[in-house]
Amino acid sequence: MRRTDPRSRRRVIWAAVASGALLVGALQSVPSFGQREGSLLDDYDASKVAVLESLPHVDPPGTPPHDHHDPATKNAVSRAGEVGTDTQDPTTAAQRRAGAAYAASQRRLPDPRLTKVSLTGRRTALPRTRYAMAGGCYALSSAGRYVTRAGSGLALSRVRATRAAPFYFKATDLGSYLVYGARRDFLSRAGLAGRPSPDADWTVRKTGATFTFTLRGGRSLRADGGRLALGARPTGFRLERVGGCSAYPESGIDVVGRPHGGVTAIQEVRGYVDAHTHGMAFEFLGGEAHCGKPWDRYGAPYALVDCADHRATGGNGSVLETFLSGQPSHDPVGWPTFKDWPAPDSLTHEGTYYRWMERSWRGGQRLFVNLLVENNKLCEIYPLKRNSCDDMDSIRLQARQMHKFEDYIDAQYGGPGKGFYRIVTNPFQARKVINSGRMAVVMGIETSIPFGCTFKRVLGKDVPACSAGEIDRQLDEVHRMGVRQMELVNKFDNALAGVAGDAGTTGVVINSANFLETGSFWDMKHCEPADGETTDRPQLAAPQIDDQQQDALFGAIGQLFGGALPAVPLYGPPAHCNARGLTTLGEKTITGLAKRRMIFDPDHLSVKARTSAVDQIDRMNYPGIVSSHSWSTPDTYPRIYKLGGFITPYAGDSTGFVGKWRRHLGWADKRYYFGFGFGADINGLGAQGDPRGANVANKVRYPFRGLNGVTVKRQTAGKRVYDINKDGVAQYGLYPDWIEDLRKVAGREGGAIVDDMSRGAEAYLQMWERTQGVEADSCRNPGLRKRVSKVKQLVRRGMTTQRVMRAVGQPYQRLGNTYRFCAKTATKRKVVMKVTFTRGGRVQRLR
Repeated sequence: MRRTDPRSRRRVIWAAVASGALLVGALQSVPSFGQREGSLLDDYDASKVAVLESLPHVDPPGTPPHDHHDPATKNAVSRAGEVGTDTQDPTTAAQRRAGAAYAASQRRLPDPRLTKVSLTGRRTALPRTRYAMAGGCYALSSAGRYVTRAGSGLALSRVRATRAAPFYFKATDLGSYLVYGARRDFLSRAGLAGRPSPDADWTVRKTGATFTFTLRGGRSLRADGGRLALGARPTGFRLERVGGCSAYPESGIDVVGRPHGGVTAIQEVRGYVDAHTHGMAFEFLGGEAHCGKPWDRYGAPYALVDCADHRATGGNGSVLETFLSGQPSHDPVGWPTFKDWPAPDSLTHEGTYYRWMERSWRGGQRLFVNLLVENNKLCEIYPLKRNSCDDMDSIRLQARQMHKFEDYIDAQYGGPGKGFYRIVTNPFQARKVINSGRMAVVMGIETSIPFGCTFKRVLGKDVPACSAGEIDRQLDEVHRMGVRQMELVNKFDNALAGVAGDAGTTGVVINSANFLETGSFWDMKHCEPADGETTDRPQLAAPQIDDQQQDALFGAIGQLFGGALPAVPLYGPPAHCNARGLTTLGEKTITGLAKRRMIFDPDHLSVKARTSAVDQIDRMNYPGIVSSHSWSTPDTYPRIYKLGGFITPYAGDSTGFVGKWRRHLGWADKRYYFGFGFGADINGLGAQGDPRGANVANKVRYPFRGLNGVTVKRQTAGKRVYDINKDGVAQYGLYPDWIEDLRKVAGREGGAIVDDMSRGAEAYLQMWERTQGVEADSCRNPGLRKRVSKVKQLVRRGMTTQRVMRAVGQPYQRLGNTYRFCAKTATKRKVVMKVTFTRGGRVQRLR
């Protein structure tokens, strides 16, 4: 999207007023192309129109012009309340030097040997399974007759295979396909159709050497003499691989070379990690605030479409997008032109389409944390919706969608378990997935009212809406769902803890919604931390301040559609700290997470609550802690590293991220493996990295060499060609380009930052292993060394890697099929012990 200066943004809001009026009149005539089932048009009512007609939005008196892309916030070390740009670090200069030196020493360790893998395998002339024809070009025949073109229809003719009609098999799900003709039409109930539909979506089954084709409702494809027909009893068709198919319209990948994997399933992994993104956000806030979705049965032309309220008026009625981007209108056409979206500052449009995720994986990403997200009150405020606004209902829905997404990608790759997107529930499983060349996907939660644990302020006292027993029951439920990483709060105070709050005008709106939810405003008090930055988000005060943050979508919904939100109190001068800390129920939840070996994320907590939470984690000696997107404060970061946790700062701009990396090096703890990652926070919550410009001297030059030698070219999507220098991180597929931009920005340290990023997945896995009860490695931690004789007793032939680690701790090195541990003699001399495993991952010998 084009940029506007801050002064023009306030004028843009008035454009939303006129567009809102256009929207009301045009909603009834929205075209149905690519529309999701159960869209807003199916149940649109007058009450929603009335809310839209309540515009315009008016800022609180004295609000200064604001820019949601303020780099001082997007690129801050702490998004949770950092004050100033040159503030005191909680560590000493000597500690910072030691941390950076330790991180440098880790880069000099031997790297694991990688190999190149193929997930799809070699395509055979005849498909071997009902899944194997995905993405292939085939001719259909029955009893020696081939399906051929006959005028505007199809026939069965005794011709050679080379004269048969070629069909491209576009998988719509596991075992179902669009059968796409060379003239860009579809085999359908009516013979041939110009567009996909349930009447052209065939379930394919294998019967002996042939395949049957059936539509919803039970009607099957039959050979009836020289023609095709539908009937109750299907005909078996033979599929033969041919050429001449038209390519089905899809976004490009443009990464050349096979993806990397390990030479064994048990070795150290290499790959980038994103510990905070919302891949299923198309279902949150009622399901109509987000435009597009990460997949559609019928591919990119149907997944990558604008919201119905945007399309209704040609992009002039997109009130929410207008408010966020500062543009009075936008081109509503997504596929194939993508003129205005996706873009780094477009928070309402889909950013994680599956082919874009595939590009990031092919470019080197190997671990992805998908956070299920919701905010019930702002969902209720937003006038257009098709889903429940209950936080837990939404989380359950998004979890189910994750598995459907996994199935869809499996379908493109030839069958169950074959796709690159693999949901995992423990680090041992994740290591095998990554070493197989795939991407391990961890399910997490970031929501404002987890487990229904809101509260109401009644007569000055908090009345929680949940109990300890209910928390335990629902922790069991989400654990069964596959959730392994979790935050306690997001935007509102709840019965578990207080929040860091949001700053400026966004904070005003969220605080008002907090009152609607709880009956109380944030209890922000003036505070003066010694380090100058360990605070919560500053609130509007006298004089007015405006320190915008990047979770702008929530605030925009409240400002646009909140109507008469209650007036918030005027707080004293900054800095501000929320007096609400961690509650007894919050302590109970953290204990429950640790009991279930789940990873705790302290982001978004108030300073008071986070300090108490980390104190509790420290007392428990529990290493399962991750700060995933810079919503903690600098007093907490070194504590997380000392606990054996892991940190992925908010990605933001490449220039700002390099600065965060340099600062985090000073917090590295020599007792643990060091690697680095990012939290993209993409899909409705976080603006992405801006372009640095095509004319900078150190720009990214295409093609460039990616992890393990893949070649990364400019990405194509329909008619759009993306360039990180000009477009920034417009969508998720550009993260390999962004990492190359980190190399350029870091200059002489470019190799170091990319090395640390490639070690990120391993660092996350090692943290997760310790969460499972495995001790840290005894080479970095001399106090954990066992006697050589004891190790010989504990490590026995035939043991699995997991049993070995539970016996003697994490290895210092895992290269190929060997693990190295440290032990001690009777005189406390260090001895390095080498365990060799079989190809199946069982102990073969110990030296």
